[in-house]
Amino acid sequence: MVQASNFVPLLRRIAYVEGWSYILLLFVAMPLKYLLDQPLAVRLVGAAHGGLFLALLAALLACWIARRWSVPRVALVGVASLVPFGTFWADRHLARWQREG
Repeated sequence: MVQASNFVPLLRRIAYVEGWSYILLLFVAMPLKYLLDQPLAVRLVGAAHGGLFLALLAALLACWIARRWSVPRVALVGVASLVPFGTFWADRHLARWQREG
């Protein structure tokens, strides 16, 4: 069982991988699909990104409940996950919140 103190590091790791999957989807897979007519890249990377995004939302929900985060804090991370490179920006805040305990 995962302890509440481990949720933020888990969220940070998932956000890091999800952020890179989003970058790959937008800047590699989609150009391959639309410029070179190679849709397989979007199917593969898109599926991986979708699963990682759902994992990020689950970890964020776990932090919200276990750490009793405020709605603005949860919204910041949630919105950042929708913006390219946003999870990397949000990681600075997540690192600080992780140190706060």
